[in-house]
Amino acid sequence: PRRLTVLASLDVAGYTRLVEADERGTLAELADMRQQVLEPGIEAHNGNLFKMMGDGALVEFASVEDAVR
Repeated sequence: PRRLTVLASLDVAGYTRLVEADERGTLAELADMRQQVLEPGIEAHNGNLFKMMGDGALVEFASVEDAVR
């Protein structure tokens, strides 16, 4: 069976610069943002965070409407 899905690729702008300036602080802030903002937002719009790669993430949504919101 075919399935339509929307993939969103996320990346932190200036991540290398931020890590060079304050590695521990940047990693702590990224973890906090993921827990406080990213994960609740994805869940609220029926998304699935299926891969994290350093400062990047891939998110799947079952509908275009949910992905845009």
